[in-house]
Parts: sequence; structure tokens; C-alpha cells
Amino acid sequence: MSTPQKNPVGKDVTYSMNKPMQEESNPIKDFLFENIAKSEKNIRELISQSKFSEIIENIFENCYDKVISMGEKEESLGIFITSLLHYLLTNALISSQRKIEHEGIQIDIIIPNLKTLKIDPKKTLIICIPKTVDKNIINQKLEQIQKIQLIKENIWVITTKKINFQNKTYIIDKQGKKISKIIQDIAQFVNVQGNNTFKILRI
Repeated sequence: MSTPQKNPVGKDVTYSMNKPMQEESNPIKDFLFENIAKSEKNIRELISQSKFSEIIENIFENCYDKVISMGEKEESLGIFITSLLHYLLTNALISSQRKIEHEGIQIDIIIPNLKTLKIDPKKTLIICIPKTVDKNIINQKLEQIQKIQLIKENIWVITTKKINFQNKTYIIDKQGKKISKIIQDIAQFVNVQGNNTFKILRI
């Protein structure tokens, strides 16, 4: 597990550690972190209290309408939630990687990392953010992911519309309430599987 570096809350600390330096900035990411920077003091206080649900709901309230106006809805919200989750995971001290490829299969977010997936899939969580509400496309993507993560319960899905899947699914809604517990749920998964040397959040 890499040690999170001290950075301003408004800076995308996880991306600075994991992304290739040549990766171009994205307007939606920039908007998100500008919003985070404006609420830096409040967010730091909420992080210190592990109130990640409140952070998510506040950010959604401030950002949702603008984000969906910045491009195609599902694509824009997919970029937004991927960036937000990676930022919050860093601040929750939960190891993760984003936007990586394994055996030709794209992975949106993997916890804790690809190395653990190869060694012990039971301790590895993959979060699929398909950026579409087309059930056939989502099913195809899930089938691909299940080739590298055989434990279906360890593949979670984030969509903008309620679709019936066997996988644990979170819905992106305007208030952020239907997805606000995801950091606590991830922390519980990590704590139960023993991926960290200490308990991350009081759950």
C-alpha cells in the first residue's frame, strides 16, 4: 500500500500518484476539484470525522447540474464519480488503482490493486462504471470483468439508472444519496478482507 502524500484538499492527490504524467486534464475533473478547493476547510473536517457520505452528498448538490451540462449525461457522470471516488479513497487511506487494463480488459477502479487480484481475488474489489444505461453493453462489460475476477460478489456496478443486476449496484442520483454510503461499504469490504494493517473507518 502506498503512503498518501500531504497535498491540498483541492489537488487530485491520487491521480498525481498513479496516472501517467502525460494524461491530459479533463474539464469535469477540473470542475470537481475546483469545487473541492472552495470547501477545503469543511471537507477536511468531515474527512477527520469519516463523514464521507456527507461529503458525497454536498459535492453532488454543488456539482450535479453543471456536470450533466458538460457533455453526454452518462459519460459526464461516469468521469465525475470515478474522479470523486478515487479522491475519497485516497483520503480514506484505501489503496486503489483506476483506469488500468489487465488481459485486454479495462478496469475502472480496483481495490486494492492489480497485484492482489492476481494473488487473491477474494481480497480484491472491482468497481465497474460503464458510462451507459444500455443493459446489453453493461452485461458485456461485466462478462469481460468476470473473466479476471471470478468472484461475482466482488464486482460492483455504478450506473445512472436502476437496472436489475445480480451484482451490488449503486445509482448516481442528483442528491448523491443512493451512492453516498459507498466509501463506508468499500471500507467494510477492505476491513473484513484484512487488506490493511489497521481499521480504516469506524463502521
